[in-house]
Amino acid sequence: MSSLTLEQPFAWIAGLMSSFNRPWFVCGGWAVDAWLGQVTRQHGDLDITVFQDDQRALFDHLAGWNLIAHDPNVPGASTEPWDGRILDLPAHIHARPGGARNRELVEAWVRSPGSQSRDGQDLEIILNERHADAWLLSREPRVSLPFDSAVLTALEAPVAAPETLMFFKATAYRGVPGYPRAHDEADFRALAPLLSVERRAWLRDAIILIDPAHPWLDQLAG
Repeated sequence: MSSLTLEQPFAWIAGLMSSFNRPWFVCGGWAVDAWLGQVTRQHGDLDITVFQDDQRALFDHLAGWNLIAHDPNVPGASTEPWDGRILDLPAHIHARPGGARNRELVEAWVRSPGSQSRDGQDLEIILNERHADAWLLSREPRVSLPFDSAVLTALEAPVAAPETLMFFKATAYRGVPGYPRAHDEADFRALAPLLSVERRAWLRDAIILIDPAHPWLDQLAG
């Protein structure tokens, strides 16, 4: 179990991003725990999403940080610092604060996934797309959700809504051995009862577009 309390990573990220005047929000395992109201498992890092067209503003905001970016143009094991070049999707950024020791730690994380320090300062930033005021969750088939519905507030930070979290957990790892992953199954069982009828219906319809035979669909019916 993580040694961090539920509140600590949210207070840290809210402070870090308080002057970033573009949309951003917590996603991943910490977002799941925010909706469940407790730390359910150990988290290697804190995941946040920033939109692709705001990446230059993000680079400027994190000036002085140790940043390593991966996209289709860079090998996944590269530890070259991100120099602000425009990243193509899918893309993510491994980030830690400035300093030589943090540089070593972020490089080790890239070389050996799962080796994060778990000190609360391992930040993974995932770039996504938007269209007007909607979060574009899938381009083809097209799945989107208005930003004010897809992102809510928890622990004084913007957090991906439960159904958006479950949409990615249901669809992002298709074809990967062990899909759906065990912790995604556990998150689904925990989060699904929290959904309103409307949000449950949206999630079911969105998953059907990607995977009409997904095992979670029966549990979302009705």
